[in-house]
Amino acid sequence: MTTAKMTETAQTPTRPPSMYHNGAEWLDDLGDVPLNRVIFDPWPGTATEDDLLQKLEAEDIACELINGTLVEKPVGMYESQLAAVLIQILMNYIVPRGLGLASGGDGPLRLKLGLVRLPDVAFASTQRLREADVRRNPIPTLAPDLAVEILSKSNTRKEIERKTREYLAAGARLVWVINPETRSAVVHTSADRAETIDANGKLEGREVLPGFELSLGELFSTVDKILEPR
Repeated sequence: MTTAKMTETAQTPTRPPSMYHNGAEWLDDLGDVPLNRVIFDPWPGTATEDDLLQKLEAEDIACELINGTLVEKPVGMYESQLAAVLIQILMNYIVPRGLGLASGGDGPLRLKLGLVRLPDVAFASTQRLREADVRRNPIPTLAPDLAVEILSKSNTRKEIERKTREYLAAGARLVWVINPETRSAVVHTSADRAETIDANGKLEGREVLPGFELSLGELFSTVDKILEPR
């Protein structure tokens, strides 16, 4: 082989096999998220965890990594306040009992290779935190004991269903999906067990946080008082 031919061969990039046959399959796998949330820098299918950290830390863009594609995570002011209040309530229960820690939507968690999620709120037990070595890993491999998603307007049902399955498959024992519009929640304890909690109901810690209870009315009224003081 000539030198020129060798150089040409060495510089020819190798393209990994595609996971999808077309764009519809790709978007379906992402959960039919709006295209304006799909980040094209880097190009979908080529993004890495380093790219994710660049967006989170340097560019202050909340996004998740799904099979090489960065997808922006929608965060509204009201939803972020709900998450903040919920974290405070959880921490008031968790810390005195030495149960672990709660994190917010800027804490990336690797659920498996190629999949990094940012739950709006997550609780991880002390044991899981130690095993994940969160002090040293900016993106720890960690399935939270409890994952919470607070719905925003651009979230799709398919997207949330996928996230719920992923949390549970990774090892989460409890998933709360909170709907600000209806002030209700759906509680998942397994892939095939879900319970709807209406606006008058309570979120319970069950085996994950024994004894913990929080009425949805209290959660929403606390945020309302902060945002609309009298």
